Amino acid sequence: LAQTLPAIVTRRMSEGTVDLDSRRTVTSRTLSGPMIWYPGILISAVYGLLIVVGLVGNITLIRTFCAVRSLRNAPHLFMSSLAVGDLLLLLTCAPVDASRYLTDEWLFGRAGCKLIPFIQLTSVGVSVFTLTVLSADRYKAIVKPMDIQTSNATAKIFIMAAMIWILSMTLAIPEAIFSDLHTFSIGKTNETFVTCAPYSHAGDLHPKIHSMASFLIFYIIPLVIISIYYSFIARSLIRSASNMPGEDNLHVRRQVESRKRLAKTVLVFVGLFAVCWLPSHAVYLYRSYHYAEVDTSLLHFISSVFARILAFANSCINPFALYLLSRSFQKQFNKQLCCCCPRAAVSLPSTSTKRSSIAATLLPCSV
Repeated sequence: LAQTLPAIVTRRMSEGTVDLDSRRTVTSRTLSGPMIWYPGILISAVYGLLIVVGLVGNITLIRTFCAVRSLRNAPHLFMSSLAVGDLLLLLTCAPVDASRYLTDEWLFGRAGCKLIPFIQLTSVGVSVFTLTVLSADRYKAIVKPMDIQTSNATAKIFIMAAMIWILSMTLAIPEAIFSDLHTFSIGKTNETFVTCAPYSHAGDLHPKIHSMASFLIFYIIPLVIISIYYSFIARSLIRSASNMPGEDNLHVRRQVESRKRLAKTVLVFVGLFAVCWLPSHAVYLYRSYHYAEVDTSLLHFISSVFARILAFANSCINPFALYLLSRSFQKQFNKQLCCCCPRAAVSLPSTSTKRSSIAATLLPCSV
């Protein structure tokens, strides 16, 4: 989606002004030099923190669902696929994004310019389409529980997850085709730079079409579908509230409550996605409708940084949101995250031995 501008532009944006008297035409290579731009270092450090937190959270989530048989249900398997997409985004696109605040040059060549946007859009597609399928799954579980088929359920879930990945990659192919290294200029300063972008500086029709299509396909349409599913879920829950089985049918009651909790979890995931990706779509739409000039205002700089960091933060927070919403997942997550050594001997003859034994139980195992 919205491409991060190179350091030469972000420096101008952070300053809030441009040199109106400058008439020099220089390349980004000339301007890079040994200059240390401390805001860029700080922004990159935030990216680094997001990458570390996201790797820990998503890898532990996948390990938890793989290790605990009781958690291998349809929603959790889809959440694992979602975590794989988030890991892909954090390992490839986030470091590239961070580098744009540190250097004026595109460091990853023409092949990287085509591959990185393709991976990012694929990950976004996996996220939003998986959330849509999860909403449909919760609709069936709550509104039409009799339609759920238990035979070959796991195999069908894997096939559905694979289809989501194939669809996302297919929709991201145009991103790889059109993205290339293009030369841009900074308004009145006549400074030029080469960066990776979906379209060249000339013309503004294609950027408008591209940004609007991305906004509709990867944001508006899926969220509308999800909203429809959840409106039916809410209506069904309201109708069935008065018909909730009593204590004589405790198993059915617990099953209904479990399905409601999972529906709530999916809704939280959807809300986080909507909030985290809306600013990025908004910035990209703004840039696409002002494609002929580079906006170097301080407001646009702050908005761009906020939008990008918030978008990547969405790849970090899902495991921790699930951690707060599910006690069973919380316990298993803790076990996978912190593997502790076995306790020492049961018999503790002395105070010093007791202290040593207690300390031994708190030492983490070496991995």
